[in-house]
Amino acid sequence: MASEAALTSSAAREIAPDLFPERTSPTKSQIDAAIEKCLEIQRRAVTFGKRPFAALLLAPDNETVLLMHQSVDQVNHAESSLARLSYCHYSKEFLWQCTLVSTWEPCAMCSATIYWAHIGRVIYAASNEQLAGLTGPGNKENFTMKWHTRDILLNQQKDVEIIGPVEGMDEVVVRESDVYWSKMRK
Repeated sequence: MASEAALTSSAAREIAPDLFPERTSPTKSQIDAAIEKCLEIQRRAVTFGKRPFAALLLAPDNETVLLMHQSVDQVNHAESSLARLSYCHYSKEFLWQCTLVSTWEPCAMCSATIYWAHIGRVIYAASNEQLAGLTGPGNKENFTMKWHTRDILLNQQKDVEIIGPVEGMDEVVVRESDVYWSKMRK
């Protein structure tokens, strides 16, 4: 336990300060614009019969979209696929200043992948509770787990910033996602 107690973000910054450059906070309009872009990706995915989950990577300026991804299947989620792809293309120092934006709260697998990819901020529009309410219990397409991104990412060696759910945009994501999930509940 004593070893785990030493695993703090301040200790990590002290040991490797270059890995944790300063991040610029996004404005409300930048957050909303990024979520709207995610919704465009999600809409396209749904037209191809894919699940309504989408993510993108914002550059440190909080406006430039560097990469984007949709959910492929139950194992290749938009967020984890995007985080792995991002790690292949950009340095850790750069990724720490970037933001992964998602239509939905990243699951435990995706949250951990974001952490290991060294992405410094996560923004999600709608929460896991909202997803569970939308998909319903025992949905064979999405057996929603009881977790939160904060449960995975807070109080770790990397102080990943978490913003979400985003008031107002969460309702848009739920409404648009219901086009897909309403067919699965029948």
